[in-house]
Amino acid sequence: AKVRNRLEHQARIPLYNGSLPNGDRGRRKSRFALCRRPKASGVKPSTVHVACTPQAAKAISNKDQHSISYTLSRAQTVVVEYTHDSNTDMFQIGRSTESPIDFVVTDTVPGSQQSHGGEGQTQTQSIQSTISRFACRIICQRSPPYTARIYAAGFDSSKNIFLGEKAAKWRTQDGQMDGLTTNGVLVMHPRHGFTQDSKPGVWREISVCGKVFTLRETRSAQQRGKMVESESQELVDGSLIDLCGATLLWRTAEGLSRTPTVKHLEALRQELNAGRPQCPVGFNTLAFPSLRRKEILDEKQPWAYLRCGHVHGYHAWGGQGREPEDEVVEVGRERECPMCRTRGPYVPLWLGCEAGFYLDAAPPTHAFSPCGHVCSEKTAAFWSQIPLPHGTHTFHAACPFCVHQLAGESGYLRLIFQGPLD
Repeated sequence: AKVRNRLEHQARIPLYNGSLPNGDRGRRKSRFALCRRPKASGVKPSTVHVACTPQAAKAISNKDQHSISYTLSRAQTVVVEYTHDSNTDMFQIGRSTESPIDFVVTDTVPGSQQSHGGEGQTQTQSIQSTISRFACRIICQRSPPYTARIYAAGFDSSKNIFLGEKAAKWRTQDGQMDGLTTNGVLVMHPRHGFTQDSKPGVWREISVCGKVFTLRETRSAQQRGKMVESESQELVDGSLIDLCGATLLWRTAEGLSRTPTVKHLEALRQELNAGRPQCPVGFNTLAFPSLRRKEILDEKQPWAYLRCGHVHGYHAWGGQGREPEDEVVEVGRERECPMCRTRGPYVPLWLGCEAGFYLDAAPPTHAFSPCGHVCSEKTAAFWSQIPLPHGTHTFHAACPFCVHQLAGESGYLRLIFQGPLD
């Protein structure tokens, strides 16, 4: 919300809790604001060239305009030319660092166990990326209500999109072409918006031309799902966009105006610390570290047992079969809570710092399990119900601040703080 009054929308990546591990730089950042461009950059389909050879298609595509090529066979390619649209702006998202990409994303690895280079840099990653280099494009109206629509695939540096022989593609009833990208672009619109009453929607796949389909049997299957004509590719506040390796949360300007700011989260942190919560065993005062130090363990850091919710300071005992002097800081190992004797994972608590993930401005009273990220009850309840795509085949609920798969009966729990005795 820092981008003056020209801000229309924002896209944010669950995992990074406010910023990338090495900081937000250039086009590679944890949130991206879409503003009206000085000059319209949108495009819309125009001329269709049918039944031409790949060589002829290449000649057409080399013109100084956008086009999408659908290769049907070695002897036949359909090329759809796109013309300038003065009423819209286009924003592109993908793994590529080439200039047509406005928002560079890399694969999301739970717990931030990932390398990030600066713009134009690549660092060795232990996993092969499943995100397309030119994953998707978002077309926004330049005038109110600034409607935003999403489409699979983005134009490359030659202003082309190529769907090869193996890509899922088809002719529509009106004779036009459409298709899907290899791993697809999935979208889920929450029911009742991104509010305290939000409920999960249904994941759908978006085609190259923006049509809505049910999911394929597997992420990269050749057979498309069924078209859902009653649904739209129009993004709403709280829409989730999955690129098979990274998930984006879409927030509108109106929605952000109702969302707590980082300053509000800092005030909640200070208010929580002002209550002087104490370790019920050591009686030392606990305090959440500042949002800037969100990944550095502090000696006053609150820790919690994730079965019962009792909050303590760190103590080097309670593990089974170890002497206290042999104990090392081992996050997540099961211990016995000295208050209620319940055994469970023992982890440090961290405040969720990405304000855009919050559904309300209520105090941070609940923690996700097993990671220990803390937020409001409504926020925890919402995200614990959201099945986020994982890999190419599965879905599971995850903490939005670190993308660890949630565990336990509900995936989150209420924290039990002890106030000062004086």
